[in-house]
Amino acid sequence: MTAQNLDFDACYRAVSARDARFDGRFYTAVKTTRIYCRPICPARTPAARNVRFYRHAASAEAAGFRPCKRCRPELSPGDPGWDVRGDFVGRALRLIDDGSADSGVAGLARRLHITERHLHRLFVAELGVGPLAVARTRRLLLAKQLLTETDLPVTDVAFAAGFGSVRQFNATMRDTYGFTPSELRATARGAGVATQPVEGGTASLRLKLHRRDPYDAEAIFRFLAARAIPGLEEADATRYTRAVPGGTITLTPHAGHITLDATVEDTRHLSRLVARSRRLLDLDADPMAIGEALAQTSLAPLVGARPGLRVPGAFDGFEMAVRAVVGQQISVAGARTLLGRIVARTGFLTAESLADADLTGLGMTTRRVTTLKSLAERVSEGEIDLDGGQEPGEAFKALLEVPGIGPWTAGYIGLRALRDPDAWPDGDLVLRKRMAALDIPDDHIERWRPWRAYAALHLWSAS
Repeated sequence: MTAQNLDFDACYRAVSARDARFDGRFYTAVKTTRIYCRPICPARTPAARNVRFYRHAASAEAAGFRPCKRCRPELSPGDPGWDVRGDFVGRALRLIDDGSADSGVAGLARRLHITERHLHRLFVAELGVGPLAVARTRRLLLAKQLLTETDLPVTDVAFAAGFGSVRQFNATMRDTYGFTPSELRATARGAGVATQPVEGGTASLRLKLHRRDPYDAEAIFRFLAARAIPGLEEADATRYTRAVPGGTITLTPHAGHITLDATVEDTRHLSRLVARSRRLLDLDADPMAIGEALAQTSLAPLVGARPGLRVPGAFDGFEMAVRAVVGQQISVAGARTLLGRIVARTGFLTAESLADADLTGLGMTTRRVTTLKSLAERVSEGEIDLDGGQEPGEAFKALLEVPGIGPWTAGYIGLRALRDPDAWPDGDLVLRKRMAALDIPDDHIERWRPWRAYAALHLWSAS
């Protein structure tokens, strides 16, 4: 479904029904008000003759429409269709969310190994606008949420959203939305929005991360808690906290959303924290589509018992790869112990820190240390991109070329770090045992495409 071939009748029916399944998949623009909305907007449904539909918020804004203050398009969950496709546009959108386009489209194109011209052509074909317009809309919508939900000073909001200057921020918001940041904040204050102070150069703020329901929050938080690395993370079934460069973040589930509490020294990385928190908790998945597909297979009883089960993602792709390598053929508890030792020695699990670190005396075999070193070097040199720039199949092949990484490890990295919904950790003993206990033949694995990652979670979660 591209910008040019949205089905008008299907979109209008979804808007008329306020169907939450389509939230984030397209936007409704009203020609008489020059406002664009989410499909679930509670306002009266406009007449069909006054409506246009756009695949992305940037497309609506480029056409001269402003975001609705009532349904707030900045709160829409992401379109899950891009993750399923995993093509250039889908990967570019992920990188834009991660802030990779803040320094220009040239760097974004390099990450994808294509020319700027080709990337622009692909965006226009799919969304009707180029990557710069998409990046600008992302900045504006994040700024709008920060102005509405936090007490962060306008100057900090500008830089947190990715603008180069306060003057640029003010001018862009006035030209695009028709009001200044201060005017928007005054309206939000009138609505009684809670705020948080900024003290001592450290910003403490709270944002709502919305998702699609049903959402099995307990399952995903328990999964993360069981694998929390000492010195880096703390988690239980109701909360997840981790250290990030220059601060900490805490994620807490609530009805309809996840609360992100961040305490950071530099708000310029906030957009990345938001994007990676969403990926970690798989907030942009479409549980209805996944559930309906898997319910037609031998997994039907498991799907019925655990609606809204999500695939835990990764806050950092390389960090997840290290977890997978260290966890080979040992218990979850044993892997946590070893990972805690690595963190105590190196700090954050980055490719640069591990490439130069002395990993002897931590309880790992020489072969495992060699694998980690080789992986770190290849990621540092750009041969492997685990944060969205590389096509999942290509990344999988590149991982298999690392000595000590086999199909299980590469599949697990694909499942969690690459956000490949069809990734499958081949050879996983728990999966084999669960399938045997449920009398599920091996050939059923192919029937679970393109949702094999979710099938794996259902089997892992089965009692």
